[in-house]
Amino acid sequence: MTKDERFVILASSLGTVFEWYDFYLYGSLAGIIGAQFFSDYPPATRDIFALLAFAAGFLVRPFGAIVFGRVGDIVGRKYTFLVTILIMGLSTFIVGLLPNAKTIGIAAPIILISLRLLQGLALGGEYGGAATYVAEHAPPGKRGYYTSFIQTTATLGLFLSLLVILFTRTITGEKDFAEWGWRIPFLVSVLLLGISVWIRLRLNESPVFQRMKDEGKTSKAPLTEAFATWSNAKIVILALLGLTMGQAVIWYTGQFYALFFLQSILKVDGYTANLLIAWSLLLGTGFFLVFGALSDKIGRKPIILAGCLIGALTLFPIFKMITTNANPALEKAYETVKVQVVADPAGCGDLFNPVGTRVFTAPCDTARAFLAQSSVKYSTVPGPAGSPVKVLINDKEVPYTDAKTSNPAILAAAQAAGYPKPGDAGIVKMSHPFDVFRPQVASVIGLLFILVLYVTMVYGPIAAMLVELFPTRIRYTSMSLPYHIGNGWFGGLLPATAFAITASTGDIYSGLWYPVIFAAITVVVGALFIPETKDVDITKT
Repeated sequence: MTKDERFVILASSLGTVFEWYDFYLYGSLAGIIGAQFFSDYPPATRDIFALLAFAAGFLVRPFGAIVFGRVGDIVGRKYTFLVTILIMGLSTFIVGLLPNAKTIGIAAPIILISLRLLQGLALGGEYGGAATYVAEHAPPGKRGYYTSFIQTTATLGLFLSLLVILFTRTITGEKDFAEWGWRIPFLVSVLLLGISVWIRLRLNESPVFQRMKDEGKTSKAPLTEAFATWSNAKIVILALLGLTMGQAVIWYTGQFYALFFLQSILKVDGYTANLLIAWSLLLGTGFFLVFGALSDKIGRKPIILAGCLIGALTLFPIFKMITTNANPALEKAYETVKVQVVADPAGCGDLFNPVGTRVFTAPCDTARAFLAQSSVKYSTVPGPAGSPVKVLINDKEVPYTDAKTSNPAILAAAQAAGYPKPGDAGIVKMSHPFDVFRPQVASVIGLLFILVLYVTMVYGPIAAMLVELFPTRIRYTSMSLPYHIGNGWFGGLLPATAFAITASTGDIYSGLWYPVIFAAITVVVGALFIPETKDVDITKT
């Protein structure tokens, strides 16, 4: 690797790390941000709104891919991802200054969501530019390895955000962090923005694009060529269904949903949960490069599809083992405590509520929703027509009051039967960042590391493969759209949707059907219709 190639990779990767850092801060602090900007709602609804505001940034990523992809194919790669990082960095900095809902009322969540949308648009243009730029600098036979450095940036950005959050939490203390300290990581991003812009201003345009531009062969209408021409649009659709859809759900399950599962379902404290994820990322990130380099030898397709297949087959047992080690009392209660909601079926509705806007009023629904939010497994038993709702714990009726947010009698009875209380001594807890050698902590980190390993398999080679699927003149536009639909929609909606599935079924593992089904679809479509690309000549216009 030459000095110039190292600088290209460093500049592209470092800027993208900072951009992912900005984007992930919100995800890591969703609970606190929910309390700050959605404080007028009950805690359960507040959490859903916070997750949905996070997902809003993902929803607009495909539109960012279209807008900035077109600019990148007409104007150039360098200037496009210089603009995207400016938008991302400034939006994040403003979040750190934004007054909360108690100060400016409904304007606070509206401005917050607007900033999230700007972040999503910027990220939609960032990734395609960085991946294309590095790939077009890479020598033949090295594209998988070179672009895998870009692939590390999402995980490194998340890791950096977790480190800054943990450091700030330690310095300020939990109480002050929840009140005002959470703003510090957002404000620090302005320093990272300055470094990123300075580095990117020193870059030259991609040689492949510059040569094409000098020859007058750039596309005049990249959107039309990319999506209105069936020969190319077909590849875009197959890239989505046979590559990025499965890659996205495996990735977001292994990082984001794992963190959410630890905190919201297993009741692991935020400090410990973030440290556990941080350690698994630290141990696993190098494998992006391993699988990127391996894809130069054996191909991109077998590694990506193998990661999707193994993930689809093993997510359920791995998450069950995480429960066993992180909260053994909860696992035991799941096996030994029988909780039933006995009600007239006519009075029981569907609890699936991914957008958090439905208000449950029927006693059957409020009882089941409360149990789900308390991580208590239940079954619904049909009762006589017109009969009142009964809650039975180990066949003993517990007095039920039709409370929307709290039912102390049911919670106390469930805990007396074996369900753990928050802060229970058996729940995994780390006292400091290097408290990793106790068997309970080490085993949880090991399981999370396996999930990260799946992430590196599906994500390490994906940039090279997407670049190689499309011609130079419309590459930025074409590769960005399936990537951001897959990751922005299928991946970005995963935490809220999986949690809604869990809440509606009363089973803490049922949300995993979301990634398992979509990963399995990708394995089938990818195996049948996606060609191997590692030896493709990407200099063709």
